[in-house]
Amino acid sequence: MPDSRPLADFAPTIILKAKDFATEITIFNSREHRLSSESAISRERITNNEAVRKTLLERGIRPESLPPAEDVKKVERRLASETKKSLKNPDSLDS
Repeated sequence: MPDSRPLADFAPTIILKAKDFATEITIFNSREHRLSSESAISRERITNNEAVRKTLLERGIRPESLPPAEDVKKVERRLASETKKSLKNPDSLDS
């Protein structure tokens, strides 16, 4: 992975979803419990990240052991190329 690229560009989907889930719990609880100080929200965020990590580990998913996913930029380029090809030749179906 190039140092200049974000780690998220190579993170497996399950890790991205886990991070999203922990973030959404933090947002929900911050509103629900009217957390307003940076330290309170930070504690909430840490607690939620730890809880989500614990769940992953309990289900046999060790985040640091997962192989990197396909490079997001490569996927974007491939999809753009395939879209361009399909627009040039709309009657054929590629398998």
